[in-house]
Amino acid sequence: MSRLITVVGTGTGASPDPGAVAGARLVVGGRRHLYAVALPEGAERVVLGPLAPALDTIGRYVREGRPVAVLASGDPGFFGIVRALAERFGPQALDVRPGVSSVAAAFARAGLTWDDAVVVSAHGRELRTAVNVCRAYPKAAVLTGPGAGPAELGAALDRAGAGRVLVVASALGDPERERVERVTPAEAAARDWGTAVNVVLCLDEARALGPVRTVAGPLPGPAGWALAETEFAHRDSMITKFEVRALALARLGPRPGDLVWDVGAGSGSLAVECARLGAAVTAVEKAPDGAERIRANAAAHGVDVHVVHGTAPEALTGLDDPDAVFVGGGGRELPDVITACARRARRAVVVALAALDRVPAARAALTGAGLDCDGVLLQSSRLAPLPGDVTRLAATNPVFLLWGVRPAAPTEGVAQ
Repeated sequence: MSRLITVVGTGTGASPDPGAVAGARLVVGGRRHLYAVALPEGAERVVLGPLAPALDTIGRYVREGRPVAVLASGDPGFFGIVRALAERFGPQALDVRPGVSSVAAAFARAGLTWDDAVVVSAHGRELRTAVNVCRAYPKAAVLTGPGAGPAELGAALDRAGAGRVLVVASALGDPERERVERVTPAEAAARDWGTAVNVVLCLDEARALGPVRTVAGPLPGPAGWALAETEFAHRDSMITKFEVRALALARLGPRPGDLVWDVGAGSGSLAVECARLGAAVTAVEKAPDGAERIRANAAAHGVDVHVVHGTAPEALTGLDDPDAVFVGGGGRELPDVITACARRARRAVVVALAALDRVPAARAALTGAGLDCDGVLLQSSRLAPLPGDVTRLAATNPVFLLWGVRPAAPTEGVAQ
């Protein structure tokens, strides 16, 4: 197939190149772009609104062998229309001529490199993913949309206690209207930003200038997890052992864009491990010295953990709903804590228990909240040295690990 569709990225604030549409019989784009360029004589103009009708019109022209030009802002291959066009007509049908993306322009205005930034789109998508990425990474760019602009992003970050600065870039490239403003999340939440916002940068300014990189994007995930207990400050061996953490992490599945709660966090070892894997994390701990210990462990491992000093389930009120929850500790209030977590978790709740007597109530709390429950008793023995240069097996305390998983929603059209 010949390249019948020319996709023109206008660059930040720039007008389309008139030569790029020469010969096109159909020109598709936003109103601003369409009326900034002279159309070839006899060409049809389609203002881009809903995508499906525009693609149908483009398809008709392509089938008839008539050339099409599509005008877009910035780099149309970066969260842009190239994906939809390539899926519909194939990459071989496209002649893509990219401009400067709003993300590149915003970082340039801020005087920062962006090879180590995480870029997330909130345009037509859930804002919570962007919020969690901003909480977990020191340098992020958020492509905004209706209902997911600087005010909404700032409110969510302020509520989560994220120590971030927002750089709000509006009308990039327009010499009269361009604005690039640095604000706190609270300041962003208090303003009406209008419709000219292009992108919001979310920065931990102390870490915004990262090291020289070889691979673009966020730092790769850790080479290992289930770290030894010696990697964390803890009190009297009150720490989730690495064998338990290994399975708990497998059942929690923390990943970028997720929010994980660590309730009864103790030393915060599980919270830190989830943060190392790219999730945003809130750790809830009732002991004042425990809360400080969690902060110290997070800082030692170079990750962000939002620490809430309080007693669950009351301390969970006002927190954003999590994707997954780890519940440690025990006590008579444990079933109530599990129930409160299980009702709000989007995906899974994992519970670690040392006391056999508490297992039935914990399991009932998970199933009573509508989760599918399973579990194991973990018993391990570690190699330990003996005099005479020999080795024995030293048993660790057995731990019950229960997990509840929210059932997948039934697929539409599948017989039940």
